[in-house]
Amino acid sequence: MNRPKLFDSHCHIHEAAYPGAEAAYRRALRAGVERLICVGTDEITSAEALSFTAGRRGCLASVGLHPHEAAKGQPALRRIRRLAEGPPAKLAAIGECGLDYFYSHSPVDAQLAALRFQMELALELRLPLIFHVRQAFDDFWPVFDDYAKTVPAVRGVLHSFTDNLANLDKVLERGLFIGVNGIATFSRNSSQQAVWRHLPLDSVLLETDAPFLTPVPLRGKVNEPAFIGLVADRLAELKQITPGEIIQAATKNAKSLFLNPKNQNL
Repeated sequence: MNRPKLFDSHCHIHEAAYPGAEAAYRRALRAGVERLICVGTDEITSAEALSFTAGRRGCLASVGLHPHEAAKGQPALRRIRRLAEGPPAKLAAIGECGLDYFYSHSPVDAQLAALRFQMELALELRLPLIFHVRQAFDDFWPVFDDYAKTVPAVRGVLHSFTDNLANLDKVLERGLFIGVNGIATFSRNSSQQAVWRHLPLDSVLLETDAPFLTPVPLRGKVNEPAFIGLVADRLAELKQITPGEIIQAATKNAKSLFLNPKNQNL
């Protein structure tokens, strides 16, 4: 029996530095990846995401300013806004945005300002958000909750979530999705494994974060969307269900989050 179609909800194969993007895209199609989201991290890679996805079926884009890039400030954010307000129907989300206190690439106040700007932009355009939050949930939740009662409601995914069960509960209480990637295949952290075991099927998204976080047993290779089935296999093992059940649920969830009347047939 063939597996259901896959949806890579987060990758960066569109970036100029990615080796052989077109070939990687073709391999993804052959591997059963029906759709993928090319995620921008600044004004340059966001423009690249829109350009790369424009002529490729099943490819959608997200534009955003990563917390590492938040020090670029208002000039970069204004460019993100112009990209988001342009005509391309391929735009599916705002982000990758959020807070990252593990590294100190941008000051905290700049990260917070960039996060608020992008949340407001997403709400204005009625688009979901792709969040990157690392060792910063104490500051993230108050910002998120400032917008939680908006109409329409904030929708989004916590990309590459590797935090604890307490924060998983807060994610689920707020109706957000959790992105699971290759970390699940090589992490030996018992608290992270507990999160993946407890993650409800109706809250999971699969992602590669290519070219990063290559799953076992392909460590050492450049990651690509074609490898996403390995993430599904490992998550199924942790949850003691079949890979098909994981894929079916994750693809359904990704479609519900990212597809809209403008892009669902692209």
